[in-house]
Amino acid sequence: MSIKIEMLRCFCTVAQTGSLAEAADRLGRTQSAVSMTLKQLEDHLGKRLFEGERKNRLSPLGEQVFELSLRQVRQFEQTVRSIEAAADASQGLIRIVSVPSVAAILFPSVLEHMTRMFPGVKVELRDTDTQQVLDALAQGKADIGIASGHHPLNGVTSTPLFEDRFGLVCAADHPLMTRSIPPRIADVARAPFIRNALCDLIKTPSLVDAISNTEVTIHNTHSLITMVRTGNWVTVLPETVARFIPDSTAFRSIPDLPDKREVWLYVRQRTRFRDLTSECADFILRSELGET
Repeated sequence: MSIKIEMLRCFCTVAQTGSLAEAADRLGRTQSAVSMTLKQLEDHLGKRLFEGERKNRLSPLGEQVFELSLRQVRQFEQTVRSIEAAADASQGLIRIVSVPSVAAILFPSVLEHMTRMFPGVKVELRDTDTQQVLDALAQGKADIGIASGHHPLNGVTSTPLFEDRFGLVCAADHPLMTRSIPPRIADVARAPFIRNALCDLIKTPSLVDAISNTEVTIHNTHSLITMVRTGNWVTVLPETVARFIPDSTAFRSIPDLPDKREVWLYVRQRTRFRDLTSECADFILRSELGET
């Protein structure tokens, strides 16, 4: 017997709820059917996935299987949604994936332009980190991607879109923001600092050394901004974020931090709707971001 996606979905649901009854309710199946599916999976593996009979505690193997299974179930569900969207897209489909700091600025104008130019077109927008942008392009799950840095991909053209300088982001009333003298790296290093994924693009040794032992890292941009809004934390981000962060936070240049984040536009060469992809890519390049 081979492992089927429904087995993995069933296992993940039980692991998440900690209850056969709750899992059965979510899956729209009987409790006995869920229990049988779990037994088939465990019999195939030859080991238990839960400690005891209550299904509220994973075994060591179960923890590993849960992590791997959840990833596959989510990927499968995303694939199904993409297939259904493609089948329903009689007027065309354009899929765009972008890093959040650019998506917040670009997506509204792209959506307005594409729906006006192509009435009835399906537009799928997603914001995520650079690595997942590249993965979506490589796996054919996106037609256009916007990511930080240049990463050559087979079958994907890449064009520099813009670059922006890194600077301090913190609460608008933070002492480093309100004082008359611009903050320097040494000042930032003395403040409670939150690291983010874009910090990996910074090469200035003094800042790299200063934040090397940072205890807190937040990958989600909106969660990061929420934390610095409290006034207790600071971080370093590209200047583009200043265009969408709330008024209670602010961006300020750091004179001795010259690093810039490069943002590139990626376009798959083979797409189902070439005219849509070409028009969308051209619009992005003509946009304010592409002209900076």
